[in-house]
Amino acid sequence: MSKIDTLTINGFKSIRKLDKLKLNKLNVLIGANGVGKSNFVSYFRMLHELVEGRLQVWNSKQGGADRVLTFGLKETSSFSSTLLFGRNGYHVELEPTTSDGFTFVSEDVHFKGDLVTTSPNLGAGHMESLLKMSVKPISRHCYSSISTWKVFHFHDTSDTAAVKRVGALHDNEYLRTDASNLAAYLFGLRAEFPDVYSQIKKTVRLAVPFFDDFTFKPTKLPSGEEQIRLLWKQADSDYPFWLQPTIRWLDPLYLFSDCFAAAYTTFNHHY
Repeated sequence: MSKIDTLTINGFKSIRKLDKLKLNKLNVLIGANGVGKSNFVSYFRMLHELVEGRLQVWNSKQGGADRVLTFGLKETSSFSSTLLFGRNGYHVELEPTTSDGFTFVSEDVHFKGDLVTTSPNLGAGHMESLLKMSVKPISRHCYSSISTWKVFHFHDTSDTAAVKRVGALHDNEYLRTDASNLAAYLFGLRAEFPDVYSQIKKTVRLAVPFFDDFTFKPTKLPSGEEQIRLLWKQADSDYPFWLQPTIRWLDPLYLFSDCFAAAYTTFNHHY
């Protein structure tokens, strides 16, 4: 899994110009309401949909290009972004169409070697990204990296939140972005990678000192399928609690960082 080194965004929602922002393994966004924190996270959702060939669907759900471009079409004529990660990079520039969609003005991949640097252009005028379909080795490497960058945002803490519901025990191949399989995923980590699981518990205690451990009690249905719900217990108590709004402790976007990323990579490579 490649870490993003620098990020440039121009003309995306409230982000008029962000030039070569350096990103570390852990990055904390601090700001008042309305300054663009959510739009920064939204950029990564857009990027995932873009490289998977679903840009137009994502754009339509946002309300069209006029809603995506900074201050609308009259103020911003295009949206562009450049990401550098390791020896590779990816650049894209989009312009709005008359139907309020987007078309690619340019799409480029980048590789910086010891002896040579190359930046092949994937084309222009297309409506969906060509990155996933490209047979160029650089393109394939860039896609394999970018496609693993996912937004985990456990903001739904209502009684019907997916993370609070019972889930299938076998659904543990990867962590779902809405945390609906968090219980099964942590259960698998505890069995296969106890050191990583232990680090996750230590990380949670940094925010909630009285947290002791998660409680896993799989139940078997008449069909033979096993289900599991995520419970937890506090120190010096064996009483299991349902997850409360403090489930936001578990948002790996803010808390788990290195240990959860390592768990995600190792667990998925193992399977």
